[in-house]
Amino acid sequence: MIDFSNKKNSRKSFITVEFFFKALKEKIHIELLTKKTSLKKKITEQNLHRPGLALAGFVELFSYNRVQIVGNTEVKYLSGLNKAKRKAALEKILKFQIPCVIFTNNNKPSNDILKLAEVHNIPIFISSLTTTKLAYLVSDFLDDQFAPSLTIHGSFVDVYGVGLLFTGKSGIGKSEVVLDLVERGHRLVADDIVVLTKKGENIIMGSGTELIKHFMEIRGIGFIDVRSMFGIRAIRFQKRLEVIIELEIWDKKQNYTRTGLDTKTVKVMDIDIQYIKIPILPGKNITVISEVIALNYLLKHYGYDASKILAKRVEEKIKTKTKNTDRSVDYFEHDFE
Repeated sequence: MIDFSNKKNSRKSFITVEFFFKALKEKIHIELLTKKTSLKKKITEQNLHRPGLALAGFVELFSYNRVQIVGNTEVKYLSGLNKAKRKAALEKILKFQIPCVIFTNNNKPSNDILKLAEVHNIPIFISSLTTTKLAYLVSDFLDDQFAPSLTIHGSFVDVYGVGLLFTGKSGIGKSEVVLDLVERGHRLVADDIVVLTKKGENIIMGSGTELIKHFMEIRGIGFIDVRSMFGIRAIRFQKRLEVIIELEIWDKKQNYTRTGLDTKTVKVMDIDIQYIKIPILPGKNITVISEVIALNYLLKHYGYDASKILAKRVEEKIKTKTKNTDRSVDYFEHDFE
């Protein structure tokens, strides 16, 4: 069984405000209002913060190192202060090393706020989105950026909506199996280099790299572009990892699963993923077996486990102690259903 525990996870320690702005500019409709501030500042936290209490004067637990979201509540509070009190409230929080501030709901800050932000070198953005929607989109983006990830050698494909990751020694035929699956109408996610990213507590998403994307290396042919060759329907940019299939040359000393009653799993970034080892033999159709693995996974997901049902039937037959071995049908004369 493949040991994923000895593979080193990676996690970003920071992203710049400039990267943040460029990546989300169109998605969350943000505009930079403070042109004289530096966008080289670092965002080191994936969580967001609303500085309501800090504006009111309580800064002991102020999470200043997070992206600050200013919504209708904070704007209403500031507009109710006179100019001197507003400046004092802002000075109290702008002295911290805040990465950036986003005003939502098209609430454009006053000129005195923008001037103070430029003095303290804090970028101010404005968005037309509501606070709730913007917070959701930004949180999702930051979760992706700071999530732990793992890069492995393999081939990843979507078969009937199930994410199958093929692993095994170099040259065993992972890419060829995936290519055959794509030709049968399934969708390639990544080949050769697969980036696994942990999202939430029990979800791992797989994707390719920006450089390779949906290119595949087929020995004897070279590189092919699956998207250009098979069309847009043949690819996916990311997919949840659900089953790991290890391909290996048949070894008669190995004990391969025959009943399917014991589902094996392997830990990937502390998440249990179903694991299946498939021996390679001449004449064995790995493509069809892969489709069966995906369909069987779906059946189990919806509560139907063929191995357990057959085992239960055998157990019930033994309990009845009957010697009845009649075939399931009692006719051969007519081809009736």
